[in-house]
Amino acid sequence: MDNIEESGAQPTVLVRPTILVVDDAVENLMIMESILAKEYSLKMFNQAKDALDYAYTNPPDLVLLDVMMPDIDGFEACRRLKAKPELADVPVIFITSKNEDEYEEMGFSVGASDFIHKPINAPIVIARVKTHLKIKFVMDYLRKENARLQGSAKQSSSELVEIMKMLWGSPFIKF
Repeated sequence: MDNIEESGAQPTVLVRPTILVVDDAVENLMIMESILAKEYSLKMFNQAKDALDYAYTNPPDLVLLDVMMPDIDGFEACRRLKAKPELADVPVIFITSKNEDEYEEMGFSVGASDFIHKPINAPIVIARVKTHLKIKFVMDYLRKENARLQGSAKQSSSELVEIMKMLWGSPFIKF
């Protein structure tokens, strides 16, 4: 259920961030659900293909992705997510039992934001999820604000040209 916060006279509905959790082991999905379901809207998948199909039509706010899966491995799933412009800025955190540097190097090279190593440590999962969601929401806000300011600047420029035309005629004609 979504949280409702009173702000002034009108209630504001706070939307819970959506996390896509992808792991072929049902036990790992259950662990993630027990850690995160209270604060987040979870979409759980045990096959990367199904998770990708879902993400393409319902972009999540964050993805927790197992590296070793039978159908499509986590690296390839991450590549496919990052190839879609509407998903390119969604943070992907790999969940893995592999501790070798080459796995992390590969993960970062395909667009991962972070790694969480198994066995799962609940406080670490919570902290990293919160951190990456904060970063994502700030970046989303900055992108929207930048677009708004650019639109405002264009509007101001065109208004200035109109004022110059009224005062001095065409701005392209020198007196």
